Amino acid sequence: MTFAAKMLSLGLGAAALASLTGVAVAADKTPSYYGPQPAVESIDLTMYARIREEGFKHSHVMQFGDALANGIGPRLTGSPNMAKANAWTRDTLTTIGLSNAHLEDWGEFGMGWQQINTWVRMVGPDPEPLWAQAAPWSPATKGPVTGEIVYVNISDEKELDAFKGKLAGKIVLFGAMRPTPDITEPLFKRYTDAELKEMETYEAGGGASAPGSPALMRRLAERAKMNALRKAALKLMSDEGVLAILTPSRDGGSGGGTGIIFDDNGADLARDAQKKENAVTIPNAVMMIEHYNRLARMCEAHVPVTVEVNIEAKFTGDHEHGFNTVAEIPGTDPKLKNEVVMVGGHLDSWISGTGATDNGAGSIVAMEAVRILKALDIKPKRTIRIALWSGEEQGLFGSAGYVKQHFGTFAEPKEKEPESVPSFMRQKGALTTTKEWETLDAYYNLDNGTGKVRGVYTQENYAIGPIFKQWIAPLADLGVTTISYRNTGGTDHLSYDAVGLPGFQFIQDEMDYETRTHHSDMDTYDRLHPLDLEQAAVVEAIFLYNTSEREAMMPRKPFPHPELEKGAKAPIPGIYPNAVEPK
Repeated sequence: MTFAAKMLSLGLGAAALASLTGVAVAADKTPSYYGPQPAVESIDLTMYARIREEGFKHSHVMQFGDALANGIGPRLTGSPNMAKANAWTRDTLTTIGLSNAHLEDWGEFGMGWQQINTWVRMVGPDPEPLWAQAAPWSPATKGPVTGEIVYVNISDEKELDAFKGKLAGKIVLFGAMRPTPDITEPLFKRYTDAELKEMETYEAGGGASAPGSPALMRRLAERAKMNALRKAALKLMSDEGVLAILTPSRDGGSGGGTGIIFDDNGADLARDAQKKENAVTIPNAVMMIEHYNRLARMCEAHVPVTVEVNIEAKFTGDHEHGFNTVAEIPGTDPKLKNEVVMVGGHLDSWISGTGATDNGAGSIVAMEAVRILKALDIKPKRTIRIALWSGEEQGLFGSAGYVKQHFGTFAEPKEKEPESVPSFMRQKGALTTTKEWETLDAYYNLDNGTGKVRGVYTQENYAIGPIFKQWIAPLADLGVTTISYRNTGGTDHLSYDAVGLPGFQFIQDEMDYETRTHHSDMDTYDRLHPLDLEQAAVVEAIFLYNTSEREAMMPRKPFPHPELEKGAKAPIPGIYPNAVEPK
């Protein structure tokens, strides 16, 4: 990007730039995404009606969902099932008429792994089956192994001393029991009008998860302490010859994590457990909380309990790569066909369920949205491209890799951050963009379960709100009413937003996503809601069509300058009256 273009992107007009630099810059040379936008959108209501008819009367979204969730199943990145999903989406997108369907390698992920079978049972004092699943990247046991259980519930490394010499040949319950609260409210809910209205208000400070917020810093400190504690405990258990480790399943939202196994990064016993150098060498599984609590209470009552554990798992390589599935509907306008509108969702999942709502739903909705447009034989002005990501669950690896390869990279900062600082909080160097960066119009993402679309987050892109408001006005009868200027985190649109590209996540009804299905064994095809997914696909198709047909590109936020962030937040020198600088 030229210096002049960067200054324009920061909000300086052509005349101001000329006076600042002495370089004449014609106003009509300002990129359309930084220039003025039309006050009134050209909306084709006939196309709205055609998209609605195709999406509601001839939907294939549940056919896609059945084939993905039931036909393929869980899709851990690097696993054989993930490879099947990549191939299936590539071939299916070709079948429904998209062009150039292919896989793109975003780099090395780590160990390929697949759960074959896991079972646990209490042998004595009474025989009983227990519900558990292998934690991701757990090694296999050497056939069924039997041992007495030991309950290790510690909050400090010094407490490990009490277990030295006592763990050989044991099966360890590792982690505290937790309450199983009564559920007094439904675990399934849709947004109320009042809640949607509240989303339209300004969220000061970015909320409790904003980088640098006290709440986030406390959580990160607790996580760092837990990681260190687990590392020390694993070393002791490995040295002593523990047969297997069982951990308690975490809770779901609103106390919904009862009778459920959440088997995700909360079950990992090591950070980046998929990497060979971080591999956990002891077979380990996560157990339903009610069964875990029973075993732990019997231990605390000094009842000898013997458990048999069998974990069958297969590693398929130490250096597996991750792939995204990409396909497109080529643009047809001579001036606009090289500009691109994108839609996507992440194809990978965790392992305890079949990844139906997280994020099979977002993937099949994106597939259905482009199918609708192809079925209507639409010839878009701009190219419409679908991308289905992998590696999202471990850190947005697929979308971040795609953005790095196609749109822009950050220089290494002058001062390196400690490894304990999460990647999203680390200082970045200056952004260097590519030619493709100039042609990406917008990216739309869906990744909050099976609920219907209620609106869209603009990621603090204030210029785009008036556009979206006009687009959704004819969709009010479908429940699409809300434009929120807030940031929303945790998924792949952030990879685009980070490099200054318009990336948006839709607002969806919550349903039972956070309470029951998110990363759990309940995340199955049965939790998908057909009418909601049909509605979401119709909305996505309309957004894609509208974006592809606009004369101007979608407005962007100012060009990002993360290398200036630290200085911008630094205290103003000498601001405090009567202060004496230390010598």
